Amino acid sequence: MKLSLPLLLLAGTLSLSAEPAAPANPRARELIATLKLEYLPGESGYFGLLGQSAQQVTQDGRTLAAQSRIYYLLTAEAPVNYLHWLAPDDTHVLLEGGPVDYFIFHPDGAVEKVTLGRDASAGQQLVVAIPGHCWKALRLHPGASHVLLANVLSPGWTPERVKIGAGRDFLARYTGRAPWATEAALRDLIGPNFRP
Repeated sequence: MKLSLPLLLLAGTLSLSAEPAAPANPRARELIATLKLEYLPGESGYFGLLGQSAQQVTQDGRTLAAQSRIYYLLTAEAPVNYLHWLAPDDTHVLLEGGPVDYFIFHPDGAVEKVTLGRDASAGQQLVVAIPGHCWKALRLHPGASHVLLANVLSPGWTPERVKIGAGRDFLARYTGRAPWATEAALRDLIGPNFRP
């Protein structure tokens, strides 16, 4: 039996957040229906699996698709993609809406905040590449109705190569690494998936 991505994610240890109210914005509702997006428990937001490459690679003794692709949508009603860690590289391309902030936490303790948006003069970018083995969270800007992204993961996504949520060790490692990286802000990015 083939399981959908949300069911595969539920096989891991994560907090189940209730699905938010339907988006008030008609375009966001249209994207969910047209692209057949599903709510993503744990991380939040909506996703649609587009597929994976026929080419394969070997990593750590495993054969994996060279890459996989998804649509990802945040709405004003579900504005945060909660903190999670991925083994593969994860490249996000802005398709419409936004802006959206990316909070990236590197294994060496470095942190970044990158804004995906269309205002290049304000330092916004159309593409952000998150290296594998980094933690990340996204937050839609206040006043933005939605953001639609295309994500390419390389090598392809598998459920055992993702971790959702963090705890005190994460807070101790990253608090104060940037002016925005306060303990309260990091707790908000972890959201309902905080592990004491």
